[in-house]
Amino acid sequence: MNTRNIVVFIGGVLFGFGLAYSGMTKQEIVLSFLRLEDLGLIFVMGGAAAITFLAINVIPKIMAGPILGGVFKPRISVLTRNTLIGAIIFGIGWGISGQCPGSAIASLGTGNYPVLVGLLFMFIGAYLRGRFIKG
Repeated sequence: MNTRNIVVFIGGVLFGFGLAYSGMTKQEIVLSFLRLEDLGLIFVMGGAAAITFLAINVIPKIMAGPILGGVFKPRISVLTRNTLIGAIIFGIGWGISGQCPGSAIASLGTGNYPVLVGLLFMFIGAYLRGRFIKG
């Protein structure tokens, strides 16, 4: 196992721990957030957005290159019809089930095995999108 894999593994463990600690692995908490009844998760999402902003926009300007080697590549973001449709489908699925892919996988670590049904449908949706929609 190389250093990059170890760092990615540690990052994944920290990410999963953060989701579990914040309550995002509990569907009832996520659904109460989406119904605007419990806004505690707004701090979790705001913190994630702030870290992502720094990682994408600030860190590459400060550092000569990534810590584990390689180069920073420019971020290309294109808003297309498919992006909007995907966001709508994601939002509807999140609102119905109270789970998104990251928190669903982290839920398995907390013993929430019924979430496997939602993960199955996420994988089916991703497969169908890749199979029938190109681009």
